[in-house]
Amino acid sequence: MSVAPHLQLPPTDRVLSSRTGWTRAHWEATADRMLDALTPYATPGFAQYRLPGRGSWSGVVSDGLEGFARSFLLAACRIAGAGGAVDPSLTERYAAGLAAGTDPGSGEAWPRLTDCSQQMVEAASVAVALHETRPWIWDRLDAGVQERVVDWFSGFVGGRTWDNNWRLFQVVSEQFLASVGAPYSRSDIEGGLDRIEDWYVGDGWYTDGDGRNFDYYVGWAMHLYPLLWARIAGPDGDGGRAAVYRERLSRFLEDYQHFFGSDGAPIHQGRSLTYRFAALAPVWMGALADCTPLAPGLTRRLASGTLRHFAERGAPDERGLLTLGWYDTFLPTTQPYSGPASPYWASKGFLGLLLPADHAVWTERELPLPVEESDTYTALPAPGWLLHGTRHDGIVRLVNHGSDHNPPAPAPADADPDLGAGEDDPHYAKLGYSTATAPESAPHALARTVDGHLALVAPDGTPSRRRRIHPLRCEDRVAASWSAARLPGDERAYRIGTTSVLHGPWEIRVHRVESPEGAVVREGGHAVADRTSPFASSGPDWALARTAEGLTSAVVALYGWDGGADGAAVARDVESNAYGPHSAVPYLRSAPHPGGRSVHVSLVVLSRDSVHPEALRTAVRVRVDGDAVVLTFLDGSRVEV
Repeated sequence: MSVAPHLQLPPTDRVLSSRTGWTRAHWEATADRMLDALTPYATPGFAQYRLPGRGSWSGVVSDGLEGFARSFLLAACRIAGAGGAVDPSLTERYAAGLAAGTDPGSGEAWPRLTDCSQQMVEAASVAVALHETRPWIWDRLDAGVQERVVDWFSGFVGGRTWDNNWRLFQVVSEQFLASVGAPYSRSDIEGGLDRIEDWYVGDGWYTDGDGRNFDYYVGWAMHLYPLLWARIAGPDGDGGRAAVYRERLSRFLEDYQHFFGSDGAPIHQGRSLTYRFAALAPVWMGALADCTPLAPGLTRRLASGTLRHFAERGAPDERGLLTLGWYDTFLPTTQPYSGPASPYWASKGFLGLLLPADHAVWTERELPLPVEESDTYTALPAPGWLLHGTRHDGIVRLVNHGSDHNPPAPAPADADPDLGAGEDDPHYAKLGYSTATAPESAPHALARTVDGHLALVAPDGTPSRRRRIHPLRCEDRVAASWSAARLPGDERAYRIGTTSVLHGPWEIRVHRVESPEGAVVREGGHAVADRTSPFASSGPDWALARTAEGLTSAVVALYGWDGGADGAAVARDVESNAYGPHSAVPYLRSAPHPGGRSVHVSLVVLSRDSVHPEALRTAVRVRVDGDAVVLTFLDGSRVEV
């Protein structure tokens, strides 16, 4: 694909940036286009940006503040990174917006900060932006406007936030108050920073609040805001905490570099995916805080590859706007709190502009991503994930045995502690995610939940859900977990245990299933999606779906399926996938279960290579001996599950 011409980018530089062609000038041009595109949607005093698109549950005024705050963060990166040498109208717009937004008589005033209000999220962006642009905006505001800004931020002092990443919005905002000599609560700041210690689970990983909430919030919130706080507090005011945060981020980035495919795509998993290249925030922060284990040329290659990936696919769009979606508009990628300006948390992906133009990240030659040099396998015991990337097609896959976004046990009294109290969110509940696919997530597709899921299917067609995930093992190329399944009219919870084994480009799944009599066991592979309907094919024990561009998803029965002529098929859908309007999922089906326990083994493929399912049946020998399942591969290696 080619970058949309409306971005008006400079020529590519294949000497400095042999992989992407992008330089700092491309980043600046993209930021300028995105900021210019917002001006037609500004209110008269520039305090709000009321963008087109579905509104959030917080209302139009809050959504307008969101447009100001999140784009202000982008403007701050551009202004501070250029040492203030930008079009004067840019600083003037945001200075004017601060004056009007804090003036109750302006007709476009921002809502007051109240407990757990959306304004708290946006205030943190304003605080960070004000700190980074202090010489060019804050220091030039008249005293009356400064007083009104301080008064607005004071709603944080002693206030209550949601008990997750929101604690950090209070931390950075009150630290800004401290930095300008305004009243603040030291206990609010210390309490918020102390609270995130309860969520640190090791190896650089946090969960976002209580429970097993692992997703991009780990990087663009839990790692980001503590180090942004440290930038505001200064080296003499961080109490030694910043050194700990830098060490944790460094460890996180060792693994995080493996989350990106050779085409720049991040793995499509978790909530708020409409923030898109905000996924780059921890990568840039590692360089800003001088704690990254990544070489400068690798940092820029990763970041430029991801920004270019989205620019090539319509984000920003022909208007220069970011829509509610992944590439183009796709609302199932969003949440009810997502408003038209929510995607502009992607501004965090521009933090690298705060680095000076002569920084090594901008001047050294690009280096290849890990997946561009070799096949990669990464075990992440903290979130319960396996990553495997294949050099020949550049795809990175995530095998999920640990993140479910469910409330922690003990669950509420009216919920089964094994099942979990939440829903099976498709962005968390699947067994597999990747840089080339997205889960089926439209409401009409959720009822059958085929892709990335091992289900018990009741006689009426209702599938069981995968909600609370109980991790068992995650090391080398093997991960395992179990979950409980329940069917309509049956009070019993049936245990489904799954072990994933990686070998070459394949994932072999070994399932130990408890089932009532008459249920059918069904397993789906990755959903592939495109602008045109994918090709589909199947046999008695395999199924395959392939896009016009050659991305293939396949599942192959290796043991225990015995579904006969109806043992494999491809499910199709429309407007249910972020990667395209036409999607397809290959799946396997067993015969009606006799009841009790059974073992099912399948091979799952996602590849841009040619895939021959009949041949793959011979690639793995399976022997089941009591409680042991032994997998023997063509190269002679053996794995006992």
